[in-house]
Amino acid sequence: MAQKQQIFHQQRPFSSSPRSYSSISVRPISVRSRNGLLLLLLALFFLLGVFLPWPGSPLFQFPNRLSSSSSSLSPSRQSKWHDYTLAQAAKFVAKNGTVIVCAVSSPFLPFLNNWLISVSRQKHQEKVLVIAEDYATLYKVNEKWPGHAVLIPPALDSKTAYSFGSQGFFNFTARRPQHLLQVLELGYNVMYNDVDMVWLQDPFQYLEGSHDVYFTDDLPQIKPLNHSHDLPHPGRNGETYICSCMIYLRPTNGAKLLMKKWSEELQSQAWSESIRFKANDQPAFNLALNKTAHQSSLTDELFG
Repeated sequence: MAQKQQIFHQQRPFSSSPRSYSSISVRPISVRSRNGLLLLLLALFFLLGVFLPWPGSPLFQFPNRLSSSSSSLSPSRQSKWHDYTLAQAAKFVAKNGTVIVCAVSSPFLPFLNNWLISVSRQKHQEKVLVIAEDYATLYKVNEKWPGHAVLIPPALDSKTAYSFGSQGFFNFTARRPQHLLQVLELGYNVMYNDVDMVWLQDPFQYLEGSHDVYFTDDLPQIKPLNHSHDLPHPGRNGETYICSCMIYLRPTNGAKLLMKKWSEELQSQAWSESIRFKANDQPAFNLALNKTAHQSSLTDELFG
């Protein structure tokens, strides 16, 4: 299980979930020493591996500029993607009845590129469907990788990178359960990912059993091999800490019920300044999980 804990490396600049971090002592490295030179070489290989395109990756580095996001496409090609439906897009990318979904706005295209490189290394890039939250993203992705991006109206403002806890961030993340429900209603399995992470191994090899929903326990401790696959016990504040960053769903009634309940919980907690750090998708996801657990087959076996 400790190995399973290391499948994914999270870069979580917006996460408010409780995580423990060990302090790191930084010491100067001398390039004249053998060990210092070795560390510098390892650091160089790491940077090249993370930030340069993987040979099998379908995308080049995305420029984080709006000016080039749509102007390079002719009006006729833009119109084609403007009318591209979710049903058409899901059918195009699905492999073995499965779609890998992420939701991205234009300021976060570099995150998408980095995540997609890691997915390509695991040979699953052809299943990826980018749900573009603005037209700049829709046109840019389909320019580089035709057919792999779709926009579900209404489109959001493409110029703003919303900070965690802001109303814009809440509006962005609150759309997620409806996106996933629509894919489930089309009859596909769906793997949802945030793009502020990378894959270090193939997650599909750990999809054991035939559960409706697979999810991530966001608490830091490593669980024993024989841990329960029920929802974890609530923390001291009475809440569970299931992460909404990576979810696998099968097109079952239980999974659809969870998505509907998640959406209802988000609609019931309108954003306000007083609850801005709780007004995002994850607390609502935990509420929905706890309210539907007896009606769905849930497990954290994949990520626990």
